[in-house]
Amino acid sequence: MIVEIFLGKIIPYIAGSLEAIGVVIIVISAIRAIGILLNSNLDFSKEEVKLKLSMGLALALEFKLGAEIIKTVLIKNLEEFYVLAAVTILRMLIGFVIQGELKAHKEEGEVAEKEKETIGEKIKKII
Repeated sequence: MIVEIFLGKIIPYIAGSLEAIGVVIIVISAIRAIGILLNSNLDFSKEEVKLKLSMGLALALEFKLGAEIIKTVLIKNLEEFYVLAAVTILRMLIGFVIQGELKAHKEEGEVAEKEKETIGEKIKKII
């Protein structure tokens, strides 16, 4: 009983802290992406901007998802569970989309790097 009361009092602070960390990460990532964009003279074709922002969003989403998981300890009825489950599922889906985008970008970069290596090897053979 004492543990339940203690958890009931401390979990909102822990979950709130994790949520706040997620918000801070989003803000910092957005500022960094805007800085990169401004340094490139608003070149919207740069993939680095999208990559940095996506990475920040993915990390922030992990903190926010952690907060939702911690909140499950305080669930008292089925309605609260449904709301929490819906929010958690939506955040997980968004996380999968962002991770998939990052993975596709990474694979795209690896293919481009291999092409550069093969072009370099061909030039060395010619020389």
